[in-house]
Amino acid sequence: MTGAGSTGSDRGAREPRLVGVGVGPGDPELVTVKGVNALREAAVVVVPVLAGGGTGRAEATVLHYVAPQKIVRVVFALNEREDRARREAAWDMAGERVAELLRAHGTVAFATIGDPNVYSTFTYLAQTVGALVPGTAVETVPGITAMQDLAARSGAVLTEGTEPLTLVPVTAGTAVLKEALQGPGTVVAYKFGRLAGEVAAALRATGRTEGAVWGSSLGLPAESIRPAAELEAEPAPGNTGLPYLSTLIAPARRESRGGKL
Repeated sequence: MTGAGSTGSDRGAREPRLVGVGVGPGDPELVTVKGVNALREAAVVVVPVLAGGGTGRAEATVLHYVAPQKIVRVVFALNEREDRARREAAWDMAGERVAELLRAHGTVAFATIGDPNVYSTFTYLAQTVGALVPGTAVETVPGITAMQDLAARSGAVLTEGTEPLTLVPVTAGTAVLKEALQGPGTVVAYKFGRLAGEVAAALRATGRTEGAVWGSSLGLPAESIRPAAELEAEPAPGNTGLPYLSTLIAPARRESRGGKL
């Protein structure tokens, strides 16, 4: 796999390229130089959107670096979790659209929030398009993740010395989160907005509330960064009012400075 910053001089002129570009959690200043170059070098930039939705987080970020006419909005079933058939049909349609763009333009960049290799829609898109357009070169440009941005903004240290770091999508169930919280090291939880009450309960049950922090809409006007203890004051699960893409950091228990170096 070659770097997305390549000019393509060492490639066959007709070889299609699909480049997943991580554009960070929301702040356009957190897109890497390599990411900006990849967006500008691509013939078109695909951004995922919801059916009937407005400008998404990835699109808003991309618009800081490329002209609007270069952006192609493709509908993805990003919030469909109940109807598997509907979700897969939407994925197939999205894959077909991107495949058409590849055949027509040769190089297509796909902008994804965070990093394209961390819980990203790009993973599934690349698999679908690879089957539709054999020989497609798939590349990724890493992006800054929400946990990195939240750690920087809140002062939470993700790891020290030999501590492990565990990343859990709460969509896998709060039991998985609770198990991680009972272990060593820092635990990061993604996608827990709708289950904030259960996340708060898991923190209390494992004694991990103190020092934990959560954030949502990072880098956006509606940004919120607060101690995780405040989750206890949120409404019951299913009516939390928290954004789906909320992030939690529960730092490792540390008894002394440098004690684990």
